[in-house]
Amino acid sequence: MVTGGKRLSGRTKVQGSKNAALPILAATLLCADECVIHNCPRLSDVEASIRILRYLGCKAKREGNTLMIDTRDMSRYDIPSELMHRMRSSIIFLGAVLARCRKARISSPGGCELGPRPIDLHLSSLREMGIEISEEHGILECEAHDGLKAANIALSFPSVGATENILLAASVCDGTTILTNAAREPEIVDLADFLISCGAKIDGAGEGTIIIEGVEKLHGATHAIIPDRIVAATLMSAAAVTGSDITLEGVCQSHLGAVIPVFLQCGCEIESFRGDLSISAPARLKAPKLIRTTPYPGFPTDAQAPLMSVAAVADGITVFIENMFASRYKHVTELNRLGANIKVEGKVAVVDGVRRLLSAQVCACDLRGAAALTVAALCAQGESEIKGLSYLERGYEDFELVLGALGADIKKI
Repeated sequence: MVTGGKRLSGRTKVQGSKNAALPILAATLLCADECVIHNCPRLSDVEASIRILRYLGCKAKREGNTLMIDTRDMSRYDIPSELMHRMRSSIIFLGAVLARCRKARISSPGGCELGPRPIDLHLSSLREMGIEISEEHGILECEAHDGLKAANIALSFPSVGATENILLAASVCDGTTILTNAAREPEIVDLADFLISCGAKIDGAGEGTIIIEGVEKLHGATHAIIPDRIVAATLMSAAAVTGSDITLEGVCQSHLGAVIPVFLQCGCEIESFRGDLSISAPARLKAPKLIRTTPYPGFPTDAQAPLMSVAAVADGITVFIENMFASRYKHVTELNRLGANIKVEGKVAVVDGVRRLLSAQVCACDLRGAAALTVAALCAQGESEIKGLSYLERGYEDFELVLGALGADIKKI
């Protein structure tokens, strides 16, 4: 329940990155040792990963935002469908289980329905590394009869998940793997940094070509997850639509290189100093002209929905072009219920900003759509009811408490 019209103020620490935490949790399987992961957010997707680790025979203990994981007693190589279906990112366990056991049995992953997100690139890359893969009734049977082999792999698209699976598998395989057209996201760099701290030899993470020299084994390590750049963009959106001044603590400004210019176009003032980012929004926003989602370092598809709520109350017309996923405009219908003026044709959405939004009952259909509806409700007149909260809890830790501490009138029932 959100009563709009409240200005926000104050400081808040940005949580650890969901998209960095999930592959790192999978990577602990390679160590057969104890790992300590700091700044790990409390999210349903993270809990789903922990359930998978425990099913595989590992131990996991949480103290606040620190996870202690012991993977020495891993005893299984299969992951049942009910665990895989809880999140799309569960496919990252394929490379980790193969690297540890040389075989794996998993089902197709679940998660938000954002249109076709085939795992073909994952499977074709692993086949190049000597993995035999067969599929029957939605179950993948994978085995490296002669062990994992290094390969020269060129991705047809810089897939984040495929890049992560290759990093995991290649870290402990025989020989040197060269991956070209790799994804460059900060989360890829964070995974590589963790693997390197465990003894892996990886060069070029964050660039188009990554070189992985396989080692015989990895050891445990302590690592701190990077801050979540999408949560930061969402909080910046909340400040923008409410004409507020807030400071985000623990932000990597370089991770927001494609996002910050959009807020500057809207008339916001942004200052950054020693990991703190302050945003000050005007009473009336200006519409950014064009937002086109592309792989990093371009504008992130995960930030498209929250920024659409900003454009919805900005003065002028904004054109969104969604190049990453086919079904990433499900939030548009619900934003229009709040009084937004948005029209969609294929991968293009045209947002004609209105002077005000009005409260309504809305329902989220995916994670980032839930964030967009929450942002929009913060500036809508009256009390809005947002359903589908389970989506929000996949990626935002105690979001109602974070916004409430900044002055929002918001509560979870």
